[in-house]
Amino acid sequence: MEKVKINTETIKLDQFLKWANIVTTGGEAKELIQTGRVRVNNKIEKRRGHKLKDGDLVNVEGFDETLKVSG
Repeated sequence: MEKVKINTETIKLDQFLKWANIVTTGGEAKELIQTGRVRVNNKIEKRRGHKLKDGDLVNVEGFDETLKVSG
């Protein structure tokens, strides 16, 4: 599990994927999310604006490690 430190109380899912270097653009993040390839706390999340907070777990298809939001 890899912890990803954020500097705010919450962060939008698409922004988090860029912050964690999973994608390089917002368009890539949008495609991953809208095609159901991202899970938040073990549930498929299709909303780019879903707000993540400290302790949330993010899994991305094709990326072996779970990301943990660390506030």
